[in-house]
Amino acid sequence: MILGMSVATFTQLHVIISLIAIISGIIVALGLLGARRMPGMTAIFLITTVATSVTGFMFDTPAEAPRVIGSFDPAKIIGLISLILLALAILALYTYKLAGAWRAVYVISAIIALYFNCFVLVVQSFQKISFIHALAPTQKEPPFAVAQLVVLIAFIGLGIAAFKRFRPIAQAPAQA
Repeated sequence: MILGMSVATFTQLHVIISLIAIISGIIVALGLLGARRMPGMTAIFLITTVATSVTGFMFDTPAEAPRVIGSFDPAKIIGLISLILLALAILALYTYKLAGAWRAVYVISAIIALYFNCFVLVVQSFQKISFIHALAPTQKEPPFAVAQLVVLIAFIGLGIAAFKRFRPIAQAPAQA
């Protein structure tokens, strides 16, 4: 049981939250390319991405999972880094209003957080979807590496383009 739910039910909830985070994150990333703030969609992206990372910590680490630092496996390390990046994105956007260097902090941290979600999506797809799993059963085979490389290259390009293009125009105060 996790938070009063069966592990299966909690896993479904976690997956739904993760997919909402990825879809809303892609929409926000496309908005960055057009210098659009998209405040509602951005809030959904940030909230669900934080929720994805937080709920990810609630799963038991499988006994066969490698440990990186103490009891942290690679998935929990990515979750921790993602939460740090999300804290920076939230500070940049809501506290510092994207002023000066905070625009870059927001764009970079939001894109990397979205990349981590997509990275985990690829990992989970190779683990859980049978016809994809057959291509790389141990995730050490070339199809897995190629898939992750394609995602990484796409996000590097997206991040560079978003960094260059996202220069939102400040809203002028309403006149009476």
